[in-house]
Amino acid sequence: MENNLSVLFYLRKSKAKEKSEAPVYMRITLNGNRVDMATHQFSLAEKWDSKHGYIKGPKEETRIINTALENLRSKVLKIFNQLEAGGKPVSAEIIRNTLTGKSKNRHALVEVFTLFNKQLEAKVGHGYSYGTLEKYQATCQKVEKYIRDQYHRSDLFLDELDFQFITNYELYLKSKLNNKHNTTSKSVSFLKRIIRYSIHNGWLDKDPFMSFRCPYKDPERDFLSQDELETLQGKTLVVNRLAIVRDMYVFSCYTGLPFSDIEKLSPDDITTGIDGEKWIIYNRVKTGNRAPIPLLPVPLSIVAKYKDYPVNVNKGRLLPVYSNQKINGYLKEVAAICCINKNLTFHTARHTFATTVTLTNGVPIETVSKMLGHTSIKTTQIYSKVVDTKISQDMKALKEKLSTVKPVSEGKIVNL
Repeated sequence: MENNLSVLFYLRKSKAKEKSEAPVYMRITLNGNRVDMATHQFSLAEKWDSKHGYIKGPKEETRIINTALENLRSKVLKIFNQLEAGGKPVSAEIIRNTLTGKSKNRHALVEVFTLFNKQLEAKVGHGYSYGTLEKYQATCQKVEKYIRDQYHRSDLFLDELDFQFITNYELYLKSKLNNKHNTTSKSVSFLKRIIRYSIHNGWLDKDPFMSFRCPYKDPERDFLSQDELETLQGKTLVVNRLAIVRDMYVFSCYTGLPFSDIEKLSPDDITTGIDGEKWIIYNRVKTGNRAPIPLLPVPLSIVAKYKDYPVNVNKGRLLPVYSNQKINGYLKEVAAICCINKNLTFHTARHTFATTVTLTNGVPIETVSKMLGHTSIKTTQIYSKVVDTKISQDMKALKEKLSTVKPVSEGKIVNL
């Protein structure tokens, strides 16, 4: 959107005393929004040319005042051009504050968000994943688009943010960008992180969104049943890329490893565990938490299958991987071939590990949580489900334990 700027001078006659000079004010208007400010110049009403915005008359004093007004106009245009050229937020108020020196040490939202993302980028691989960075970058783009669409500006200063800003942002995400509730909730939480970051750096006095709530709703998470997992494992796939993706997915189903961790595995990450068996013991990319995982026969067979695979040997990887985007696309093809009517993404393998492979087979949730590298069991409970098979098994075991308990007396019921 092209910015429309205008600058005019007018006489504020209401502030003039009887038969004395009135103060000259400057009005800055940008895209329909305007601000006024005193120029500290004065003129008699009869000498003021309201059409052209200057003082009439041949006196030297008149020329000096008119020159001062034109210098102010030039400064406004210079500030406007500098803000636009630098990609900084620009509004009539910002121009006035810059001119008067009030904008010093003020920070703008997109500016701070961009700074935060640059710092986050430097931490990728050191407690943060690239996927996390991508989510923050995507949220920054949404915020910038929202400000342009709703405020017709490139940025807003932090002290301009208020409760209405965040409520309208939530509405914008859902109505204009068609984001679902949980996607919106995540975007809002990332934005609130930037606000806390600003407060901690002393750039903002208080959180304008403190009382705002956009709770995350636990979604229905897809995972493979035991039959579906066995079908996937046993299917012969003649297309090489699909076979590789299937193997990586199955590896994750039996280890719980997410894509960001699998792509960084090397042969050195396989070690001998406390029981003398093969384990993967590593620190998660996303959280840095230690995740010890004993390797079951299926993932061990996959590791052996790709031991001498050229790509692995050349790059020092344990397993061959495509990009996460390609893998998720190929998984749709694999699901169709295997007649699995579910929306398979690589992360559903992690759900399958938590639900079908471990919890359903009686592995305690504390153990599953440790293998998943979670800080809290509450997080594990979000990933996992107790399926009907597990309920049936548990109740069957309980039934056997209670088999010796005497039944309820078969005596007749007496009417009262």
